[in-house]
Order: sequence, then C-alpha cells, then structure tokens
Amino acid sequence: MMKKLLFIFISYVAITSAIAQETYYNDVNLNLTGVALKDALATKIINTHTNALDYTPGIWEASRATDVNPDNSSEVLLIYGYSATGTTSRTRGINDNGGNNGDWNREHVFANSLGNPDLDAGGTNGPPYADAHNLRPSDTQINSSRGNKRFATGSGNSGSVTDGWYPGDEWKGDVARIVMYMYLRYGDQCKPTFVGVGDSSQTPDDMIDLFLQWNAEDPVSDVEKQRNPFHENTTNTYAQGNRNPFIDNPRLATRIWGGPDAEDLWGIYSNTDTEAPTAPTNLIASNITTSSIDLSWTAATDNIAVTNYDVFVDGNLTSNTTNTSVSLLNLNSNTTYSITVLAKDAADNESPLSNAITPTTLEDTQAPSTPTNIVISNETDTTFVVTWNASTDDTAVTEYEIYIDNVVNGTSTTTTYTATGLSASTTYSVQVLAKDAVNNTSALSSAVNATTTDGGTSSANELFFSEYVEGSSNNKVLEIANVTSNPIDLSVYSIKRNGNGGATWSAPLNLSGTIAAGDVYVIINGSASIQKLIDEADYVHPNTTSTNNGEPINFNGNDPVGLFKNDVLIDIIGVFNGGTANFAKDVTLRRKSSVVNPNTNFDLVNEWDQFSIDTVDNIGIHDAATASVSDELLEKINIYPNPIANNTIYITNNSTILIEEIVIYTINGKEVYRTSKEITNEGLKVKSLSTGTYFIKMKSNLGNITKKILVN
Repeated sequence: MMKKLLFIFISYVAITSAIAQETYYNDVNLNLTGVALKDALATKIINTHTNALDYTPGIWEASRATDVNPDNSSEVLLIYGYSATGTTSRTRGINDNGGNNGDWNREHVFANSLGNPDLDAGGTNGPPYADAHNLRPSDTQINSSRGNKRFATGSGNSGSVTDGWYPGDEWKGDVARIVMYMYLRYGDQCKPTFVGVGDSSQTPDDMIDLFLQWNAEDPVSDVEKQRNPFHENTTNTYAQGNRNPFIDNPRLATRIWGGPDAEDLWGIYSNTDTEAPTAPTNLIASNITTSSIDLSWTAATDNIAVTNYDVFVDGNLTSNTTNTSVSLLNLNSNTTYSITVLAKDAADNESPLSNAITPTTLEDTQAPSTPTNIVISNETDTTFVVTWNASTDDTAVTEYEIYIDNVVNGTSTTTTYTATGLSASTTYSVQVLAKDAVNNTSALSSAVNATTTDGGTSSANELFFSEYVEGSSNNKVLEIANVTSNPIDLSVYSIKRNGNGGATWSAPLNLSGTIAAGDVYVIINGSASIQKLIDEADYVHPNTTSTNNGEPINFNGNDPVGLFKNDVLIDIIGVFNGGTANFAKDVTLRRKSSVVNPNTNFDLVNEWDQFSIDTVDNIGIHDAATASVSDELLEKINIYPNPIANNTIYITNNSTILIEEIVIYTINGKEVYRTSKEITNEGLKVKSLSTGTYFIKMKSNLGNITKKILVN
C-alpha cells in the first residue's frame, strides 16, 4: 500500500512540476509540431527578450549568477572544462574573470564570425553578440583554442577533432541547446549549418543531425537549469527576459526537427493518455462591434490537464488559445456567425464541440475619418506620387479614392498613389477620400497642388541616394545627390534604417543645411576609419550609446535604408520588411548616372552599379562634372601641422577657390569652433582644444572638404 501511495505522490509531483515549467509558455500552442512549433517558440523568445545586455558589464554579471557552480557558490563552471586544475579546469573562481591566462572569459558558443552577418551586426533588442543565452564562462586559453572552429563529432573530453571542435561529453548537450536557441532567436543569421558539421537533409530547415543527437544523448544539467529562471525574472538587473525553450524541455527539438527522442522534462509528449477532455460549456458572446466579437466559456476538465482550445467560426478553425476567452477580429458587419469551441490536452485528445452560438455583428453606418497631410513628391513631366496619413474607422478602411481636378483618377489600398499620364508643366488639384467595406465614404481631404516638370532633357526634381557604402567595420556611408537646378533645404528630410529587413523603421536621423544644385551630401558613421570618407564627410554621425551605435548609419548588408521627406518615404535602398536577405553585404552601391529621381521600389539591376567592399573613390562625386571640383579642393587646400600644437591651425590655399566658412567638430559631432572669415594663406588661432580627434570642415564656393585633425 505504501508503494502505491508513493507512486501516486511521485506522479502528482511530476505533473505539477510539468505544469509549473510551462507557465512561461502559456500563450504558446505546445501541441504544434515542425516549423509551426519552431515559429511559435521563436515569437515567444523574441517578444520576451526585453532587456538588451551590455557585453561589459552585463554578460560578466549575468554569468556570475547563471553559471555558478551548484556545488560551490564561489566558483563558476567553465564550458569545455574537464579537469581539476590548469587550462582545462572545469571550475574557476567566480571573480577570476578577464582576458589573461588563468582567467575565465566569455565564450560565444555560436562563434561571432560564423553568423551571417557576424553576431555584432545588430538585431532586435541589441546585437546577438551580447545574447547571454549564447555566452558561457570558459578558460581564456580554451576559448582561444576553440576560436571559431565548427562543432564536430568526437568523444571524451573537449578538443580539436578532424573537422573542427568537440565540446566534450559533458558539454555537447549544452552546445546543442544553445545553437537551437540562437537559430530560433536570430533566424537565418544563425543557421546550425554555419556552426556545426552534419547533415540537414532529414530536417525541415537548416538544423543538422549532430545537434539533435547531442541534445538527446546529453541530458539537461543542473547548471543549465539555473539559467532560465534568472533570465526570465526581469527584476534581476542582468536578466534578458526570455528563456531557452530547449533547456526547459529538450523534447521540443524532437517535436520540431525529428531525430532521436530527447528527454521530455514536462512529461506531456511521452505519456500514454488516451482520455479526451470534456466539452467546453457556457459559450458566451459579448462586446459585439461591427467587426469583432469577444467570446468566453467555462473551462473543460481532463484526467491530466487541458492545454488549449480550438475556436471554430462557421465550421472553420479560426483561433487557438490556452485561455477560456478570445476575441474574433476582422469580421464582416451585420453578419451572423455560428461559433463552437473544443478542448485539447497535451496528447492531442479532443473534446466534443461545445453547443453553437449565433451572434450577429453590428451594422456599419459610420464613415471613415478624412485623410490628412497630403504630400506630393517624385514629380516628373507625366507623373507624381501622392501620399497621406491613414484614415481611421470603427471597422476598417478598405480603400482610398484619389481625385485630380475633382475627378477620380484611381484607387489605392495603401496610403500611396502614383498618378500617371499627366501633362508637362501643369498644376493639378489633388484630393483623397477614404472608404470602408460597406462603402461608407469620408469627406474629401483638403486640396493640394501638384505641378509636373517641364519635360526638358532633365526631369530631376528631388533628392535621392546616390551612393551606399557597406564597408569593413564601421565604414558605413550614405551619399545624397541633388541633380536638380536649385538648392534644396535638408530640414524636411530624414534617414531611417529598417533593421534586418523587419517590420519597423528606426528612429530618424533628421538632416539639416542645404544641398547646392549639382552637389552631394555625405553622411558617415562616426567610427569610420577610411581617410577618403573622413575627408568627404558633410556630417559625421556619432557612434555612441546615445545614438544606438550610430543608427541609422550602422546598417549592414541586410538593413534597408530609406530617405524620407516630411516623414514620407521617397527613396529606398533595399526592400522594406524584406526579410534578412543580404542584398548589399560588403559592397558599395553607386546609382547609375541615368537615374535622376528617387524610387520607393528598390531596383538593384537597373538603377545601381555594384563594387567590391571599401570601394570609396567616388564618394563626394556623383558624376564626372563635379570630379574636377573635388580634386582641386583636395589638391590645393592644405591643413598643417597635423597633429596640431599651440591651438594654431595653418591653411594653405593655392587656388582661386574662395573658402567661405570653417567649422570644427569633436569626433562625436559637437561643434567647438566656427568662423566665416575669408581664408587665404594664414594661421587660425582657435579657442583651447583638449587633446583628441576633431574634424575640420571647410565650405567653399565650389564645394566642401572635411579632414580629420589631431590635437596634442
């Protein structure tokens, strides 16, 4: 009898523990399999990664908490370690961290350079480089020995093997689960095929058999189990907010990618439960609008536990939830729906359907609001682009009508419209109205005038990107050209970055000043090191914490950038929300001379020439007509001495070029000196400058020149 009671107690504890372990995943459908489960878990860990840690001190401090030796709180465990003392030691004093021999350092299990792009290339909530789930304490020399070797098959202790690096029998499961996390968290930037030697033909994506095998062979250790509770609890200063799902339950990997069965720590995938839950009861509809219905019901019961509910509308599965309520959205107005719900348990046993209810959405009689902020851009002799702020509606705006001279010219489902077939040198009156699904219409917007160009040989009328440098390290540059016949005020323009081709734009870099007709404006990252870029810069954007590391001039080859006018996109390099494709990695893109206007549809083939990394010879020049001007500025104006002493700067001007203004900036972009005195061959006394690096910018009647200067 005692044995039976003990068995019942152990079973109860196991089930209770399983439910507790799943708390973080309450809004994840754990009954999914394959890529669908992978995507659901990825969404969870991305959305809860709310605290971006600094590499220093963040990772040091987090490691002291998550990797403390469970048997000795004054030590950390060292990944790849296996001996009692020396370089291959398994433990090290918790405060013996650093970069010297005998210290423990921070090992990137998914090696930085094996990411594509590198892990320091940015990502949501900070770069992958400082993701604590990928960083483990390691002896500095072992860290160096592993380097960026790919993981490969081996046995026994850690060390180099024929194809790369074997982490050791004790650590191979840790490695596998870290790689799996990085794949979910950062997608194609961190494919397992980049970091391990194995076969991916039996998986639905780029997971390889090596990591599935290690995940199954090496169970989750006690030190691994310390990591997730710490990082989920954001009251901890150095917690990220998210968890590694494969530490919580290694069987999740088997559910996604197949391979050998890994341990099921929750017990939900390895039980023999065949009993279905009861049907949900008391299904109620409330808060009914023209396009939505809130549903609630009484929970079903099960011999173990109900895990989720399927919601059916007119017989079609439309929603799945772990709660006993859900909101149905995007419904048609004045429509009756038949709704039922069923319950599921972890073994995918399904209850009968609940009784059906038949609520009716409200009739939509309200018109959308009137469109505002109508903006005209990209004018040519026969076309122009119209953009506006979105209207609002109690249901949804479905379409806009665009009126030109009081006649409907066309419709758009977005807030952008291109008018075509127009006459040159003609002014048109433009208005927009909004419609909803039942044809309620807003009032017409206020009219704005749009004038087409004269149809001459040059139809240039707007600024555009003329060059893009995605160079080595921080050599990131954008050049904007003005090929119109008039100077253009930059104060209404801004630049934004679309990080990793995601769904949002970065905060804007607002521009200022004026671009003369036929001139270019060069913006460089504050940590750029190529002298040509420094010499040609019109604006040096600081690469500091306050600018989020120089955003948006910290783009990589998978980061589209946009030029905005009055916060309306007018030109783009890359495809917004286009995924993580490296459309311009390690290249210079130069706009073809045939392009005279911006384009919100990126056309790499027809509008851009591509050059190898760090090709910057054409920066500061958009066409041959301005080349001689730039050459003369560089050849005939000299600044010395460099480094500068005694705060005296000598400028030699051996030309007829008129230097109109001199401005000196700190390396962080702060202005410290300005003069509009005409400069000939003389020395300038400037106010006391502290020792450091500065930029001196000279504005002339023919263009601008910028040089880096050092002050001793």
